[in-house]
Amino acid sequence: MRRHPLRTAGIALSVVIALTVAGSVVAALALRSALGMDKVADYPGPGSGQVQVTVQPGTGLLTVAQELQQDGVVADADTFVRAFSGIGGKIRPGDFTFKEHMRASDAAQILAADGPKAIYFALSAGLRITDSLDTIAKSAGVDRADLEKLNSQPAQFGLPAQAKNLEGYLAPGEYRFPVGTPAKEILTSLVTTTLENLKQDGITDPAKQYEVLTVASIVQAEGGQADYGNVAGAIYNRLKPNDQTNGLVQSDATVTYGLGTKTVQLTEEQKADTNNAYNTYVHVGLPPGPIGSPGSKAVAAASHPTANDYLYWVTVNLDTGETKFAKTYAEHQGYVAQYQQWCTANAGKCR
Repeated sequence: MRRHPLRTAGIALSVVIALTVAGSVVAALALRSALGMDKVADYPGPGSGQVQVTVQPGTGLLTVAQELQQDGVVADADTFVRAFSGIGGKIRPGDFTFKEHMRASDAAQILAADGPKAIYFALSAGLRITDSLDTIAKSAGVDRADLEKLNSQPAQFGLPAQAKNLEGYLAPGEYRFPVGTPAKEILTSLVTTTLENLKQDGITDPAKQYEVLTVASIVQAEGGQADYGNVAGAIYNRLKPNDQTNGLVQSDATVTYGLGTKTVQLTEEQKADTNNAYNTYVHVGLPPGPIGSPGSKAVAAASHPTANDYLYWVTVNLDTGETKFAKTYAEHQGYVAQYQQWCTANAGKCR
């Protein structure tokens, strides 16, 4: 059979052209995908279902937009940013209810309309009263001076005479209140939570509650969660008559609280300072009051300490929180040497 070179060449050329065109289409589609050209810029709306989004204090517009995109509320974060900026919106912290697959402009209106229906803030365990009040003032939109005035009048919250302020009584946790909630109502709720926690642990006498909160605040500052019980036990042991500690708690955390600083390194001069009422190296017994807001686990440990014979403890690794306990000063000094070695090997972490 005779072949026709031209016809064969033509067929081959057609195949090459077809493959080239197909390859170009695939490449074009890949390029569109890589460039985000296939991404939907906006949903037609109105959307369906409910999506709850919490905007925390200090969150920026782009972060909110990206979260809304990830949650399926809007199709594109950039489109939402333009829509929100276009209406002169201002980011407010709080809880918001959106729908899935909303138009960016509709979602922007929800975030901007009259602010959120609730205010939100979170208090970490161990926060000092000044830090807690700062957080509440910023997040709840209440006057900081009003909070300070209430803080200086603890009796109106039912606290014992020993309490000079609300230190230790503002329970850590996440809180939501309706917008416009008065400052006193917010603080009352936090104090009530702490008192309820104490009652659940069997501590009902106000004076005893104050003592437990004081111990718990030291436990919170001095130990890792796994060691709370033993730290509490050691503190109570120090308060009992013994021939080693003479009633001195000797807590670095109480000293730094009295100094108004936050450090893990104290000088010998600071430890010898009798003018610092919270210096438990020179003043026998517990400090005048709590040194922060203890979490529920620290409160439970102070309410029901682990029975032990320990008098000393030291965290030997600030990264892991590993804590060593001792019954004698000599044994304790060995653990202190371990801590100092760790500090030497981890320059800058022991400040």
